[in-house]
Amino acid sequence: MKLLLVVAAALFDADNRVLIAQRPEGKQLAGLWEFPGGKVDPGERPEDSLIRELNEELGIVVKEPCLAPLTFASYAYPDFHLLMPLYVCRRWEGFVRSREGQALKWVRPRELRDYPMPPADEPLIPALIDLAG
Repeated sequence: MKLLLVVAAALFDADNRVLIAQRPEGKQLAGLWEFPGGKVDPGERPEDSLIRELNEELGIVVKEPCLAPLTFASYAYPDFHLLMPLYVCRRWEGFVRSREGQALKWVRPRELRDYPMPPADEPLIPALIDLAG
């Protein structure tokens, strides 16, 4: 089975809300909410990939020291196995905005279960609830 490495960020704002993005129409799992991030390219470090993806998707600049590893998801989809480290980020430059047509929402971690998410994202929620207190 193919192993797919993707990386995701839990961006927290000053009100301790976390950013989720809705997968746009035409993409696999369209309509579901997820944490921003994306695929790690061959030879790329997860942190570098996440910094690149956050800039491409949201127009923000993140410095590596502002990324703190929190937890990870390991999930077997029917045709591949997904491994997804989740980093917490509370500091960035610029303003978060949708650059790829995806809907964005800031939500309290305890409200994340109100939003349908891909099965790989759901196990990440308890760690975010614990972190937010």
